[in-house]
This record gives sequence, structure tokens and C-alpha cells, in this order.
Amino acid sequence: MHIILLLFLYFTPLLNAQNKLISYELVKTYSKKELQKKWKEQGIPEIIAPIHYNINVYEVIYNTTWHDGTIIKASGLYFVPNKESGTKTKPLPMICYHHGTQILIERKVRLKGEQAICIGFAADGYLVARPDYIGLGKGDKKHLYHHVQTQAAASIDMLRAIKEINPQIKVKQNDLLFTTGYSQGGHATMGFHKTVQEKYKDEFHITASAPMSGAYDLAGVQEKTMFKEYSHPGYLPYLFFSFHEVYHFYDHISEVFKTPYDTLLPDLYKGMYSMGYINRRIPNIPKDIIRPEVVKQYVNNNDFPFKKALRENSVHDWKPERPMLICYCKADEQVNYKNALVAHKKMRKNGSKNVRLQHVNKHLGHNDCAMFAVMHAKMFFDSFRKGSKRGNKGPLLKRFLIGLGKAKVAKKTKRKRKKQHQTLAQTFISNNVNLIN
Repeated sequence: MHIILLLFLYFTPLLNAQNKLISYELVKTYSKKELQKKWKEQGIPEIIAPIHYNINVYEVIYNTTWHDGTIIKASGLYFVPNKESGTKTKPLPMICYHHGTQILIERKVRLKGEQAICIGFAADGYLVARPDYIGLGKGDKKHLYHHVQTQAAASIDMLRAIKEINPQIKVKQNDLLFTTGYSQGGHATMGFHKTVQEKYKDEFHITASAPMSGAYDLAGVQEKTMFKEYSHPGYLPYLFFSFHEVYHFYDHISEVFKTPYDTLLPDLYKGMYSMGYINRRIPNIPKDIIRPEVVKQYVNNNDFPFKKALRENSVHDWKPERPMLICYCKADEQVNYKNALVAHKKMRKNGSKNVRLQHVNKHLGHNDCAMFAVMHAKMFFDSFRKGSKRGNKGPLLKRFLIGLGKAKVAKKTKRKRKKQHQTLAQTFISNNVNLIN
């Protein structure tokens, strides 16, 4: 009896270490009628985004690993297609969706933004896991922006937690596993795919991935945004504070940041302010918040700690074994489109034959590009559901309709930019009329 008790006490921690799920709760249900109404309001044809299911949204709380190896709590949303009562649901494919940059800790459940993208996938029969990442939603610690290890851990452990949930909610998952995401989510997607291939391919078998508009080459292509006017200067300190948590660059913040930013910035990055709010409070040229001698060291020293951290968390230089579609827009003002080109070129040079590029549009900016990039990603994934081994671009009719939508949005964008340029010119002339006269 004592031996049995000792064995129980010995093996229980090992068993618990494999159990990631802490709790799950059904927090929202969307009916097909509700989704059809929303699609109609947004002008989304059902031929592009079919609605075959009602959707149950679960909030998932689970254990994952902090950068130092300690076990912490993380959260995410799980979107589950749900047929009418009495209808048998077949095993469904899984998508792990990685969301874009978020600094506000709070996460609501709503039918808009990237949650609407997840719902769009789910309405057509995909199970969708959407991790909040570490430090966001209802998780512990702070978010480590663009940190490959913890972003991947949040996704991997959420998928493990979902495997515990599925039997309880009578959901079956088939052997197709996809992953995608936009902006920061593009970087997280590529990092997740890379991490799974290198460390967990015996546990997870990725069918295909579609990273979209991500900063894959942090120490190369994307680094250049530090030294010129940039629409989102708040990204630089977000990266710096996140990487400092892991790599410890300084003893006091004033060693790196100029006055008044050494006292202003810490409070801005506690998860209570939006990125838009932060962008308005710092210079348009990101490096201008940093002490000149530190900038000089960064430029001249290839082993400067922050530069080394950027290299370590770049995800463009490897050889994907499974199909990948890299989506981008050339007019992207937030994430330089050359990230996609460099990643594709490097991966092909490394010997990968499964990676292809999808230039979504040459006129669409970062936000407008997202919805069309997602459409290309979905058609790519759909082709595997239909039996393709390498993936394809999707049906000609769908691509034609998507092309019409792109042209319409691009036309509005060009008109808007032209109007902004005219307004700027008028302002310049009125402000300098005395000089002209």
C-alpha cells in the first residue's frame, strides 16, 4: 500500500506537467443569421466567406512557460463551429491564428477586427485557436513583443490545452493544422512554424502556414524604420522594454533614453494606453528618444546587445519543410514589404521548395491589406482541405471577385491620399504666404 502511495505521489507531478488546461468557459455564441447580417452590412459576399456554422467562443486559461522557464498563466479564445442541435459534426481542421500588435492588456470578445477574421474561418468549418500571447488578456507577467520563444510557447501550450477541452465539448479535430497571422501575428506565425519544426514536430504536424505582413528581419529590413520618420514610433520602445526583460540591457533607463523619455516611457507601456496614444507622445523618428552615444554604439557595434536581440528574434533565415504562403502589400507603411522578399529569398537559398510569395496589392496600406491577405491565406488553406499537397491560389472566380474588392478599396485609398496631399499643400501655402509675397 505504501509503495502504491509513493508511486502515486511521484508520478502525479509528471502527469500534471502535461496538463496545460486550467479552465475554459463559453463566453459568446454567434448564430448563422447574426453572421449573415454582419457580412451583409460589411459588404462581404458569402461566396468569399461562407457561413455554414453557428460559432461558440470559449475563453481558455492555461499554463505556459515564461522566458526563464517558470510556469505562468496565459489566456486565449477558441472559436468552435457548431451545427444545429442533433446534427453530427465531422472532425475539423485547426487554425492557430496570431493577432497583430496589441499593447492594451484587456481583451474583449467582439465581432470585429481580428476576432471577426477568426469567426470567418470558423464559420466555414475551421477550429480556431487565438492565443492572447503571454502578458495580454487574462495572463500573468508582461507581454514580450516579438519575442519568438514566448510567442511560440503561448501558441503551443494553447493547442495542448484545446486537446484537453475537445472531448469535453464533443469536438473532434482532424489531422490538418494551419497557422496564420497578420503584422506582429505574421512574425509570430513564422516563429511558431519554425519552433514547431525544430523542437516539436513529433507532437505537431503543421500542414501549411501563411504569415502575413510581418517584420521577419528585425535586425535588417525592419531596423531601418528607427532612423527615419515612421507612422508608429511607439513600436521601438515596446521592443526595447520587452527585450530588456529577457536580455537586461541596462541598470537604469536613463542610460539609454533621453530626458524626458526616461521618465515618460515606462508608464506608457504598462498596458493602459493604446499604441495610437503612445505614437502621439514621442518623436516621429524613433531613434530620437535614445541618447546619441547609444545610437552611435548601436550603429558601429555589431555585438551591441539590442542588435543581438533583434537578430536572435528574426525569423527569416531557416528552411521550412511544410508549405508556406508569405503575403504582403507593397504600400505597407508599417511593416516594410521587403521583409517578405528577404524571407522568401533566404528560405529558397536555404533549399526550401515549399515557400511562395503572394503580393496582395501595390496600393493598399497596412490596415487595408489585412482583409485581402486573409482571403488569400484562406484560399491557400482551403486547397489542402480539398486534397492539395502543396497548396494553390484558390478558385479563379473567388480570386476575380477579391481582385474587384482590392481595386475598389485601392481607389478609395488613392483618393484619400490625394486629398491629404492637397490639404498639406494648402496648409503649407497658407502658413508661408508672407514668404511667398
